Amino acid sequence: MNLFRLCGDLSHLVAIIILLLKIWKTRSCAGISGKSQALFAMVFCTRYLDLFFSFISLYNTSMKVIYIACSIGTCYLIFMKFKPTYDSNHDTFRVEFLLGPCVILALVLNHSFTVTEILWTFSIYLEAGAILPQLFMMSKTGEAETITSHYLFMLGAYRGLYILNWIYRYHTEGFFDPIAVVAGVVQTVLYIDFFYLYVTKVLKGKSLVLPC
Repeated sequence: MNLFRLCGDLSHLVAIIILLLKIWKTRSCAGISGKSQALFAMVFCTRYLDLFFSFISLYNTSMKVIYIACSIGTCYLIFMKFKPTYDSNHDTFRVEFLLGPCVILALVLNHSFTVTEILWTFSIYLEAGAILPQLFMMSKTGEAETITSHYLFMLGAYRGLYILNWIYRYHTEGFFDPIAVVAGVVQTVLYIDFFYLYVTKVLKGKSLVLPC
C-alpha cells in the first residue's frame, strides 16, 4: 500500500465519521440526502462480498467491515431513528435513472461475467454517481451547513487521492484498471464546482450558498 491510498482511505473514513457525528450530535439529518447514503450502502454491500471467501489483510478486512457498518448505520439514523428530521421534500433525485445505467454497464463492461465480478463492477459505476442526490438536494435548498460541506470535501478528497494512487501504481507496478479509473475520474469531476466553493467560501468562514 502506498501513501496516496492510505491517505485516501483515511479521508474516506474521516468523511463518514464527520457525517455520523453531525447527525448524532444535532439529533437531526437535515440537509443530508438519504438517497445518497442508501446508494453508498448499496455500493459497499455489493463491492465487499469477498469478505465471505477471501482474506487479504487485517487492514483490508477491517476497512471493509467499517464501511459497510457505518453506511448501514447512517441509513438507520436517517430513515428510522431521526426520520422526522429527514427532508424528503428536497431529496427528490430520481435514483432509477442512475441505477438502470449502472446495471447495464456492469453487465456489458466488466472484467469477467461472474456474479461477484458484475456486482463489484456495478458498485464501481454506482459510486461514481452516488453523490448526485446530495448535490441535487443542495442545489434545491441553495445552501449547505458547514459540517456537511466538510463531509463532502473529505469525500471528494478521498477520490482525488485515489487518482494519485492509480497514477503511482501505474508508474511503479504497471497496474491499470480502466473501469475503476474512468469511474473515479467521473466521480472526482462531479466535485470540482463544490471544491471551488469550499475553498472560496467555507475555508474563509463564510456559509456555502450555491449560486443561482
